[in-house]
Amino acid sequence: MPRGSSNKRERQHEKINESQEECGTSTKRAKEIAARTVNKERARTGEAKTASRTSTQDMSSSRRGGKRSHSGAAGLTRDQLYEEAKRKGVEGRSSMNKDQLANAVGR
Repeated sequence: MPRGSSNKRERQHEKINESQEECGTSTKRAKEIAARTVNKERARTGEAKTASRTSTQDMSSSRRGGKRSHSGAAGLTRDQLYEEAKRKGVEGRSSMNKDQLANAVGR
């Protein structure tokens, strides 16, 4: 952490670091992820003296809430979509591809 960072950012860094290590991320990678996350938050709130345009203008990770990584059927496999279609009684599901199944079940 940079000198002069707040106690809040120190706690945030430690929590992210611990969380990443619990998920099985290597210590080095966990520290990198924690530092990047905290630095980006510092840039957004104006705590950092220098910051890139994307750090200050991009949608915040807390506001995004996983919008980019969890978009509809993209996270589901064809088999999962097929099972959902089966539960809903979709006709012709056995010959459908993933996109067709996603449309049929309303994803």
